[in-house]
This record gives sequence, C-alpha cells and structure tokens, in this order.
Amino acid sequence: MGLTVLLSACALSPGMYMGDPVDDKAAIEADAAPAGALTSITGELIVQQRQALAKDVKAEVRRLFGAGKSYTIGPGDIVNIVVWGHPEMALTPATSNRSTGSSSQADVGNGYNVNPDGTIQFPFVGPVKIAGLTENQARDLLTKRISKYIKDPQLTVRMQAYRHDRVYIDGEIRIPGLQTMDDIPMTLPEAINRAGGFTPEADRSTLILTRKNKSIEINLPQLTRLGVNPNRIMLAHGDLLRVVSRNESKIFVLGEVSTPRALQMQDGRLSLTEALGEAGGASPLTADAGQIYVIRKVPHEKNAEEKAEIYHLDAASPSAFMLANDFQLKARDVVFIDAAPVVRWHRVIGHLIPSYDSLLINTRNTTK
Repeated sequence: MGLTVLLSACALSPGMYMGDPVDDKAAIEADAAPAGALTSITGELIVQQRQALAKDVKAEVRRLFGAGKSYTIGPGDIVNIVVWGHPEMALTPATSNRSTGSSSQADVGNGYNVNPDGTIQFPFVGPVKIAGLTENQARDLLTKRISKYIKDPQLTVRMQAYRHDRVYIDGEIRIPGLQTMDDIPMTLPEAINRAGGFTPEADRSTLILTRKNKSIEINLPQLTRLGVNPNRIMLAHGDLLRVVSRNESKIFVLGEVSTPRALQMQDGRLSLTEALGEAGGASPLTADAGQIYVIRKVPHEKNAEEKAEIYHLDAASPSAFMLANDFQLKARDVVFIDAAPVVRWHRVIGHLIPSYDSLLINTRNTTK
C-alpha cells in the first residue's frame, strides 16, 4: 500500500522539463543545459541568422520573376474579327442560353468563340487555329489565309471576352475565387488587388503559390526589405495562390513563464525577447533563467522521420537578453523555460508529504 501511495505521488508531480530522464539526475546536479540542447544561442549564431535573412531571394521565387507579355488567345475566349470593306463577313449577333462564365451576352455578341481545340470557323478559309497566338499574330495568320479569296484584305483582330486564362486565390483574401487574366499582366500584387486585398488575419509573410503541383512560399515583407518589387512575380494560367492565416504561424511559449500562451507573429517576425515579454517573462520564483529553449521543427521529406532543432539560451546574465532580442523565431516554434532544480524537488516533496501523512493515518487506523 505504501508503495502505491508513493508511486501515485510521483505520478502527480507537475510540470515538464527538458532532458533525457536517464540523465536527469546528473543534469540537475550539474545545473547545466541537458544534452538535448544542441545549439547555443551566441553572437556567432545571431550573425549567421542575419546573413541568412540578408541573402538574395530564394531561387524558386526568383524563377517566378518575369516581364509582362502580350495576352495569348486560348480556348473559350471570344475574338472579334473585322474585315474592312466586307460587311458580309461580319457575324450576325448570336443568341445563346449557354453560360459564358464571367462574360455577359453582350461580350459574346458577334465574336468568334475559340473552340476547345483552339480553332475558329472563319468564312472562306474554314477552321483556323489561333490558340496560343497574340492578337497581332492571329491577324497576320488570318490575313494570309483570306488573301487567297480577297485582294489585299485589311483585318482587325481584338479580344472581346477573356475566358481562358485564370488563377484561383484562396485563404485570407476578401474575395476568394477565380480571377480571369486579361491583357493587363497578372502580377502577384495585381491578383491580390483584384481579390479585394488581404483580410486583417492575413499573414503577408506566408503566401503559397502552387504551380504544376509544386508549392512555392513567398514572403512579401522580406522581398520589400531586400528591395525587390513584388510586381516582378508573374502569375500564370492555372496558378493557385493561398494566403495563409496568422493563426497558422503562431509561436508557443510554455514552461515557467507568467502566462503560457500562443503568440501571433507580425509579418513573419518575432524575436525571442518579444515572445517572452508577451508571456509576462520568466517566473521569478520558479524559472531557471539558464534553461531557456527554442524548439524548432525541421522540414523533412515525405515519409522521413521528423526531427527538431533545439536552441539553448543561458539568460542567467541580463546581457543574454541582448542575444534574445536579436534571435528571430519562426512559425510554430516552441519557447520553453525549464524549472529550477530546487523547484522540481519541492514539487515532488509537496505531493509526497501529504501522501506520506495519509499513509501514516491509514496505518494508525488499521492498528487500532
């Protein structure tokens, strides 16, 4: 019975702490960082972190850069074609009950609908493939084809309704959904503007652009800090843009702090000092200032074992908080302050003594 009470007291001993249970006794006696703290937060580490942030734009983002190009005709588009001096070649305004997507019936009017195979049915010459061509290229092709039947033809080709090229925008955006591309180049800021802009909960540091089944993370504030104009990022037909919520990019502060809590980052930035300050700082009665940890999940390949990096800060000296102020956290980081060794002991004893007293009382009652 006594063993049962003692074991129950140990089970009730509260609080988490860092380190391997096997080496915990040695860690407490030495009052040093446990073996799990792999990387110390030092001035050298801060310099490396700054250099990484100051590096040029990631290669995968740079590949999204481009210049505005003329719109190319695609299946579903409506093209207006005029052969000057030959009104008999003008199309009669059509009527249709078929949905035209974002185009009104007036937009469809007497234009040529580009078929799924990219062709239009043009008088005299029959089917002509114009998909993938610009307005000028389509004009030159049709002029060449119709010149066999009309002497010195003068043609005008103009887009009447844009219905083929589209991008989809989702997440923390005011008007999520499809956005049709037109003759104005669809840059990243243009797409966001057409979708009504960001919501208050948008994390502008985490935009996920998916193209051809590959996702690319874009950090807008970082681009501007590096002097890169986001308008250089060009969207393409079929792109999926997702604006991540700030709630998905939180920092978790746990352990011996005044108020354990989850914190939101500001444009993808939050220092260790800011995180500790928002949580009320380390508990002056129970925290071990020499045992502050940042636990960070390491990206891994699919089906690979998950790993974590653990950073350790010894804040026993007030000057250490200068390092903490320069140490930038990342989304989903866990900040943990360990308890002082004596606090762990007192917590165990605090549960053990009432259990021991209860054991004595039960023993006396049994012997009476």
